[in-house]
Amino acid sequence: MSRRFVLFGHPVAHSLSPVIHQAAYAALGFPHRYELLDVPDLPALDGAFTELRRGSIAGANVTIPWKREALARADRADASAAVVGAANVLVRAPDGAIIAHNTDVPALAGDIGELISAPASGLVLGSGGATLAAVAALSRLGARTIGVSARRFAPTADRSAWPLAAELTRLGARLLAWPGAASELAVFAATANVIVQATSAGMHGAEPGGDVARVVPWSRLQPGAVAYDLVYNPADTEFLREARAHGAVARGGLGMLVGQAALAFELWLGVAAPREALRRAADAELLRRSA
Repeated sequence: MSRRFVLFGHPVAHSLSPVIHQAAYAALGFPHRYELLDVPDLPALDGAFTELRRGSIAGANVTIPWKREALARADRADASAAVVGAANVLVRAPDGAIIAHNTDVPALAGDIGELISAPASGLVLGSGGATLAAVAALSRLGARTIGVSARRFAPTADRSAWPLAAELTRLGARLLAWPGAASELAVFAATANVIVQATSAGMHGAEPGGDVARVVPWSRLQPGAVAYDLVYNPADTEFLREARAHGAVARGGLGMLVGQAALAFELWLGVAAPREALRRAADAELLRRSA
């Protein structure tokens, strides 16, 4: 019997998730389908959850900007989501209950871990659900100090009122004001082995990413520093170009996307995902779109 899986988010038109998941179904001979579901506001998110509870949707991925809201609306939370405070996978239990999971953390830790095995310090740029996952991933890799900054971290504002202040502090992150005349972000970045760009800046269909790329003091980074951009479409971003130009090891978010998709597939269907087929499909689709 064919089952319907979806991606909740806004925007979603750029997503490679249907291509990745359909490749997995084809490789294993499953009749299932995967669709994009644009969810522009909270009423639409509530409607999507209703469909999931009724069973017209068998399982869902969640992307920007709904990862925290998805966790709040789930009936139960797996430890992977509860610890981070955000969910990117929703599993429908046989009784109709929705269980929130987070597969972003192990997927991101695995992809960054291929580039640097044990970073001492990391910096994350962003203030959404992906930022929480990035902090948790760096912690999993052994980073002893993790800084976070975002455009909404105004130096003149009360730090306790910054977005995600309490959640990030609970995860052990140090909050850094967005650069002003004297930039504590620049001072911290000089100690970082890994910098993660966790906003949607530069993503196809979203805002340009120039200001995020330019806020990094590239010339002051540690030798061999890793710059990881969660954006995967386009494959090359201004953040990555700046990183390479200054000698950093640069990688986009496609590996994380494929890794989290494989883990979601396994949660929904209980079988191992054909990871090589997923990656081949993602690479081919990105190449097609860039032609």
